[in-house]
Amino acid sequence: MRLIGSCNGFVCFLKGVYDSVHTLYISNPLLGEYYEVKMHKREKIYVSAYAFCFSEGFRQYKVLRSAFEHPKVSELEVYTVGVDEKWRYVGKAPKPLWKSFSNANVNGIVHWMDPEENDRIYSFNSWTEEVKSLLAPRGLITPSYKLTLVELGNCLCLCDSNDSEYIDIWWMEKYGITESWTKTRILKDTIQPYIRSDRFIPILTWKDGEILMQRDGGMQVVSYNPKEEKFTKVRVYFGYEATRYIPSFYSVKTVVGESSQISYIHPKIDIV
Repeated sequence: MRLIGSCNGFVCFLKGVYDSVHTLYISNPLLGEYYEVKMHKREKIYVSAYAFCFSEGFRQYKVLRSAFEHPKVSELEVYTVGVDEKWRYVGKAPKPLWKSFSNANVNGIVHWMDPEENDRIYSFNSWTEEVKSLLAPRGLITPSYKLTLVELGNCLCLCDSNDSEYIDIWWMEKYGITESWTKTRILKDTIQPYIRSDRFIPILTWKDGEILMQRDGGMQVVSYNPKEEKFTKVRVYFGYEATRYIPSFYSVKTVVGESSQISYIHPKIDIV
């Protein structure tokens, strides 16, 4: 089971990542609801990346995927939850997508790095279903596959956490304006010594400005206080991959339709 992403209180999972027949699940963890979307057998040979996003214009939830038959050509396909019965072709990716889409979903726009060069960022607008490109911060030395795109405070950010002593976060303060990139350098000297040299990926910003981060490939989670310039360990009891989740009391039926069959993680109890 793979976690694809979270939008407005709903979470998307994928089962059977490498199988010819796969299943999408749309869930509201707060209500314990989930809906199984049975997909048709794949027509493509390989699928390398998925993303879950919300189209504000049409009030629809969509799943974007990159599929390819030839290693040098990636085709982008979209599945609109509650509307489509199969994947729709929406165009070719500017360059083959081998790694994955990022968790940088800003206002319904999915982003990912150029897989070969570190000077360009690509985006997919869930409303218009168009692919465009943005310029990354100038002068980056780190290869693109070691850079991570994230969304912090509704701002597109690029994170370079490959140095053992610090983390660089670039903020695009005005979306689409290359000159608006600004850098914040965070020293890692207050992280526990035995994991200090590892990569840390930002997840979200708290209301007070603190930044929650997860150790790449590990369970450790830390919170950085920019005012005090120090990290605090966050206790995590189990898990592997973290994502931002904002609880919602809206039922999954608002996404997939009232007539759809909803399942429950726990037995449903009717309150009289």
